[in-house]
Amino acid sequence: MAGSTERALGVPRVLEPTGVLPQAAQRLDASPEIGPDEVRIAVERLNLDAASFRQLSEAHHGDGAAVRAAVLEIVRTRGKMQNPVTGSGGMLIGTVDAVGPESPLGLRVGDRVATLVSLTLTPLSLSDGLARWDGRSEQVPAEGTAILFARSIAAVLPADLPDAVSLAVLDVCGAPAATARVVERAGARSVVVLGAAGKSGCLSLAAARAAGATELTGLVRDEAEAAALRATGLADRVVVADATDPLAVAAAVGTPADVTVVCVDVPGAEHGAILATADGGTVVFFSMATSFPAAALGAEGMAADVTMLVGNGYTPGHAALALGLYRSAPGVRALIEPRIHP
Repeated sequence: MAGSTERALGVPRVLEPTGVLPQAAQRLDASPEIGPDEVRIAVERLNLDAASFRQLSEAHHGDGAAVRAAVLEIVRTRGKMQNPVTGSGGMLIGTVDAVGPESPLGLRVGDRVATLVSLTLTPLSLSDGLARWDGRSEQVPAEGTAILFARSIAAVLPADLPDAVSLAVLDVCGAPAATARVVERAGARSVVVLGAAGKSGCLSLAAARAAGATELTGLVRDEAEAAALRATGLADRVVVADATDPLAVAAAVGTPADVTVVCVDVPGAEHGAILATADGGTVVFFSMATSFPAAALGAEGMAADVTMLVGNGYTPGHAALALGLYRSAPGVRALIEPRIHP
């Protein structure tokens, strides 16, 4: 039994250190030969998570060639895409080209899929040197192979949406699903979303509305984003503040909300999110730039009676919910489409 559990979790792919799962590993075996319960994907496009792409771009001063070289080196040395600074990765789309006889994922050779597990635990090998990528966008045309385990998840790409759209939406599909769950369970009326003009932010606003929230506040970083968000009607109120300035966030939000959702891709938003949340309320952290010690110790230091949740990226039905919001909410489409680089 233990052996089958280890295989299902991808432990045989861990090269170092021993005794950890693939996400915590320093290096994975990304060889294309599959085990009996594995699936191999012919990679077509990667989507780097926002925090990782921002860090790489800033570290290399916007030099696309240097960013491309950095990603290639990470994948070459680690056998996966896991930014060593942010610890985060992203996800990918591709075509299933081999399925082990014991795989429980229900995938077939020829299926075009998006992986709904992080690149930080996905064995990945690149064969094209990322020659078609300029290093200046989160979406990365690529060729190579990736491996899914028995405990991985993937979604067959919908036929009615362009690949770039599906990739962008599915990359953040955990955020709206978890937001909807929290709002429904708490019977929350008021919701604040930090980073509300981004992909996960606008989807979370739409999900909160659909789940019954009636007072939606979107916090953005500048007037350009504020104008774009106001035009969509996704939020009842749009405010501008630096999410990393806790007093500015508190002043902009005003009356604290039942639920605060953090979707910014920079560190330092923890304390502002706590101040924006009412006693007895809930903060959901969806940014991979979040410092959880800062969040926990900050809440303690402020004597804040809030529940803090880690958005782990998976909620049952999350892919269908996010795609449904994209299809049904013109405001979501208006904010996401300009961010897509086909």
